[in-house]
Amino acid sequence: MLKTLLSATLTATVAATLAFAAPAQAATATGNWPTKPLRFVVPYPAGGPLDTVARAIGEKLRDSLGQPVVVENKPGAGGNLGADFVAKQPADGYTIVMGAVATHAINPTLFTKMPYDPIKDFAPITLVADVPNVLVMHPGKAAELHINNVRDLVEYARKHPGKLDYASGGNGSAGHLSGELFKSMARISMVHIPYNGASPAQLSVLSGQTDLIFDNLASASANIKAGKLKAFAVTTAGRAASFPELPTIAEAGKGLGLEGFDISTWFGVLAPAGTPRDIVDRLNHDIVAILKTDDMKARLARIGAQPAPTTPEQFGALIQRELKKYGQVVKVSGAKVD
Repeated sequence: MLKTLLSATLTATVAATLAFAAPAQAATATGNWPTKPLRFVVPYPAGGPLDTVARAIGEKLRDSLGQPVVVENKPGAGGNLGADFVAKQPADGYTIVMGAVATHAINPTLFTKMPYDPIKDFAPITLVADVPNVLVMHPGKAAELHINNVRDLVEYARKHPGKLDYASGGNGSAGHLSGELFKSMARISMVHIPYNGASPAQLSVLSGQTDLIFDNLASASANIKAGKLKAFAVTTAGRAASFPELPTIAEAGKGLGLEGFDISTWFGVLAPAGTPRDIVDRLNHDIVAILKTDDMKARLARIGAQPAPTTPEQFGALIQRELKKYGQVVKVSGAKVD
């Protein structure tokens, strides 16, 4: 009898222990998160726009999460190296990445072989910001050809196929693909002149070596204001806050086949696929709150970026749309980097 009672008591004790152990383990996995520093991987060199923004977000996340957020730069292969590193990390919320239009929308078609799947290998957290590109032309060339706006540009190019050229920072760059999409939608022919980087490409337009460029608005703004570059329109669906007088290409190209034109350099935060939903939600909540602060808005404005916080689902849907769009543009352009 005593043996039976002891056995029953032991069984009940073990069952109770297990019942309490399971919730405790779950709390350790997610409820008590984070219990150690986070790694925030930037797949580009230190000092660039994504690095600057990641460090600013990391500083504020440290305060909200109560743990340090260490930014690590892992550049290489157009951003693929750093993104792949994060894709292969444990899905425990301790490693996140500042993904970009290149790593999650352009490169999957641009590169023949990809080390990761931009959809299956990541859990989107939130879009952070987008940076408009701007269509600019050498002012002397514009005056010589009587090109004062997007309509003039398209009409000239249709009458003189292949006479205009445009610079970019290289094959597959945002500037290159902006030009290819513009050509395709407007049904015109322009010659692409790739350079080894965005700065040499802009210098080629400033010096009159090339006619125009779809440049990053942040890097072109000073020369636009100085009258060294003539700006026609921004490439995004909405106008840029820093240049509200500039129309969008879709607006300026109405009736020319350019309706719906929308290209921007966007970036956002992702975690490895399988990261617990409550951790994704916590990161989303804290980063979105950071993006809404006046300080963060000012920091983004300094690099020509506009805050664009989203839900995880909205960011995931954006990536899928952008993958499809850029896949078509890359195929039309024939751009490859390997």
